[in-house]
Amino acid sequence: MAKTKLQYLCSSCGSVHNKWAGQCGDCGEWNSLVESVFEKENNNTSPRFTGYAGKASVQNMCDIELQEEPRTPTGITELDRVLGGGMVQGSVVLMGGNPGIGKSTLLTQTLATLGEKMNALYVTGEESLQQVTLRARRLNLGDDKFQLLAETCVERVLQLAKQARPQVMVIDSIQTIYTELSQSAPGSITQVRESAAQLVRFAKQTNTALFLVGHVTKEGTLAGPRVLEHMVDTVLYFEGDSGERYRMIRAIKNRFGAVNELGLFAMTETGLKTVSNPSAIFLSRHDEPVAGSVITVTREGNRPLLIEVQALVDESHLGNPRRVTLGLDQNRLSMLLAVLHRHGGLAMYDQDVFINIVGGVRVTETAADTGMLLSILSSFRDRPLPQKLFTFGEIGLAGEIRPVPNGQERLKEAAKHGFTHAVIPKGNMPKPQDIPDDMEIIAVSRVSELLDI
Repeated sequence: MAKTKLQYLCSSCGSVHNKWAGQCGDCGEWNSLVESVFEKENNNTSPRFTGYAGKASVQNMCDIELQEEPRTPTGITELDRVLGGGMVQGSVVLMGGNPGIGKSTLLTQTLATLGEKMNALYVTGEESLQQVTLRARRLNLGDDKFQLLAETCVERVLQLAKQARPQVMVIDSIQTIYTELSQSAPGSITQVRESAAQLVRFAKQTNTALFLVGHVTKEGTLAGPRVLEHMVDTVLYFEGDSGERYRMIRAIKNRFGAVNELGLFAMTETGLKTVSNPSAIFLSRHDEPVAGSVITVTREGNRPLLIEVQALVDESHLGNPRRVTLGLDQNRLSMLLAVLHRHGGLAMYDQDVFINIVGGVRVTETAADTGMLLSILSSFRDRPLPQKLFTFGEIGLAGEIRPVPNGQERLKEAAKHGFTHAVIPKGNMPKPQDIPDDMEIIAVSRVSELLDI
């Protein structure tokens, strides 16, 4: 029998301590030591993790045979896009999001589609079997698409899974699963890490596609140890508010595809439906030109999206004017206002500036700089811009307007939605034969040229 020994791990730096203390002696964090069970194997027993990584041998790279990972479409196009083209057998996907955002709904729909062509198992630790069945019937998915299991002990789950031999399995959620190797409460760092390690090991050894549902903290990050995201192959985050109709899924990590891919869904009475034209939900389409509104083209993964940037500039009655952004980096706004003052001669030190991205999407790339600047100028001067105008480009501290990647694809996406005027960096100016029909393009290289327009 293996001998067990209690140790205490720091959740911040990972250091090991033999006894509990209020403060970690290595990193100085308070109340970060959590209980962990360490098993010391006897000489006559085999280690628990032997053979997990395969047969140990040294090989030359030229002798390794490469095999393309077979992908199985899930039947939900936006989920396939985020996963990189479909589900990979033996992969582990971790999905996080706020309560009520649609994690269980999406995975139930996914299993119902995959259950028609392969053996699928839904393991629930938060709901009863009746609740899962009621959800499937409410979504009109049928009663015979996949199998159900209500269990929270990971050893029991793996024992029953080996008998059922599913090709795809869902664990809802990993925070409710516990292992008998640890005496900690379910949901603790030790329980989550050890339970996830056993599930990942099972998925790799049996070539089972595994979906893990994870809780999130009040800051919006996945609950549990940070190592949980390193153990899995793909990490998906639900974005948006549970009270809104549109939901977004973003890939933060993906070993089988591109990261930062975005999938858009609409929540209906029959579940999540894919959005075929995502740019349409981010455009307000005002009846008449409105000051402070500019259309820009951003890029989420491999997909260009048209979004509306709204700005409101108002006289400030405070000693320190407000700088508020929704969907954009607030530090980026402060930098652009400084560039506008230094290279454009317009001071905003006595103005409150509010920036909003329509639709709730968050823009992380710098191609929206010109859109932010033009919307601020439009609101400050109370002069609406043409409705058929769009812009994209990065602004540097020296007042230059830098080109952005994939400029031609952005122009084509805007042309499909009927835009006829573009303000773009001079470095993104296409060749005459590549300019979309009926589109007038103005190329600028300095902030002063942008103000003259």
